[in-house]
Amino acid sequence: MLATVKIPIICRRLLGAPSLLCFWIMFTSPTLALDKEALRRAITGPDRDVTDFVRDQVRRPVEVLDFLGIEAGMTVLDLYAAGGYYTFILSKAVGPEGIVYAQNTPRGLRFEEDRQDISQGEALDNKIRVGNLSNVRQIIQRLGDIGLAPESLDLVIVAQTLHDYYNPDPQRALEMLIKLKILLKPGGVVGITDHVGLPGRESRDMHRMEIQQAIDVAKEAGFQVETSELLRSPSDDHSRNIFDPRLNRNTDRFLLKLRKPQ
Repeated sequence: MLATVKIPIICRRLLGAPSLLCFWIMFTSPTLALDKEALRRAITGPDRDVTDFVRDQVRRPVEVLDFLGIEAGMTVLDLYAAGGYYTFILSKAVGPEGIVYAQNTPRGLRFEEDRQDISQGEALDNKIRVGNLSNVRQIIQRLGDIGLAPESLDLVIVAQTLHDYYNPDPQRALEMLIKLKILLKPGGVVGITDHVGLPGRESRDMHRMEIQQAIDVAKEAGFQVETSELLRSPSDDHSRNIFDPRLNRNTDRFLLKLRKPQ
């Protein structure tokens, strides 16, 4: 696979204008693709919270990040990071040259961590400390007060959160995505996973949303949308609340890759 994005910027800075050398570099430089096996090894070590291993089988984080195009050295945002499930994995994926912003609200940090008798704030702090995640920066502010510069992010993860914005009021979801687009570099990506709901059923109380609703609001926000079947689960008939113990958290989920136009 060939890289065509970052090298031209370097060429313009160094040479003042495109040259034959620049074009040769553009079309012959290999992309820094995600080393999936290395990431799997990094997230199966003794420094990772054992309760998160349980989630991996359903969430398939390595495959998700590969689909989203994450690379070492990227600057990424984990929107509503909660207890840090994705924060830990993102930290390992971008490496020491990258940065991970783990965003939460003060209220959210007080919620109980899933399947643990501690708060989400304590769970996130433990992950950062035990995992020695020196490239993680916590942001305890609402998205509107996040304090990041426009076009400063390569990637944003929105995991199981879009429905919380959309179901009370679709306009809130649209405004959230527009804010994220402002923070992204041209060509940057928002990765969205969420629980699938069906048309005609009440999704709000079940913490679900329709796939087409997510696609439509993303396109309205100005993103190019790519879908994946990676997280689909046919055993979920969409009739139960996602916290129903009979589901054992194995919900049918959609995965979207939203790209900001160049």
